[in-house]
Amino acid sequence: MKNIIFRSVIKIVTIVLICSCSNTKKNHLSNEGFVKIFNGENWDGWYFKLRNGDEELANKVFAIDNEKVHVFKDMPDSLNLGTGENATHGLFYTKKKYSKYILRFEYKWGEKITNNFDRWQYDAGVYYHVVDDKIWPQGIEYQIRYDHTKNKNHTGDFITGGTSVNWYATKDSTTFLLPKHGGVDVGQYKNKMMLAKPNVKFNALNNEWNLCEIIVMGNKYAIHKLNGEIVNMGTDLSVNEGVIGFQSETVEIFYKNIEVKEFGEVVPMKEFIEL
Repeated sequence: MKNIIFRSVIKIVTIVLICSCSNTKKNHLSNEGFVKIFNGENWDGWYFKLRNGDEELANKVFAIDNEKVHVFKDMPDSLNLGTGENATHGLFYTKKKYSKYILRFEYKWGEKITNNFDRWQYDAGVYYHVVDDKIWPQGIEYQIRYDHTKNKNHTGDFITGGTSVNWYATKDSTTFLLPKHGGVDVGQYKNKMMLAKPNVKFNALNNEWNLCEIIVMGNKYAIHKLNGEIVNMGTDLSVNEGVIGFQSETVEIFYKNIEVKEFGEVVPMKEFIEL
């Protein structure tokens, strides 16, 4: 009788442990644990930086509009086009440093154009692991870009300004490709642009929002997602932590629902991606 009871207890404990482990895995990708780092009302926890250092101008470039960040809200419909003047290039930065986390946010394009639009079209981005907040920063960029002349989306591209990541790509090193689909390790890329997976669903000039996610685990790996799909991945980052910055560059853009889920230790890549 005692043996039967003992075996029953062991079975119950085993089931509980299995369920517990299963739930832990699910929670890595669940909504549980996300915290809004932009409150939609003021700039608590953030600071601005423009290329020309003009703090008054920065308050015009970055506006809060109906709980969203509205870049270039209080600026002319076109500014400095073709002049080479890029005074309003800048970022709004977190005051806090982050290392292991998921950053999630949404963006959509507006209509105003400015600065070097003729060269880069609809262009903005998010820098993370920033270790020098100059304009442009030393950190890793999740590029946000749309080339209307070719109807080509570049959101999710890597740009490594003063940093490097190990990249997986097609054999000709043109675009990201998962290893399970034939992607190969093409080595460490520094101060370069690494193109995201093409032909992913996106919203451009239709007044619709895009959902972006950056999963980064210290210097181990970074995963870029767009509208739920993995579009880029790098490993062996040269930086381990830093502040996060959202860009103002060539066009009017809106950001909303900026939130972060932090982790106390590195979560294995296999929890987020099937290699």
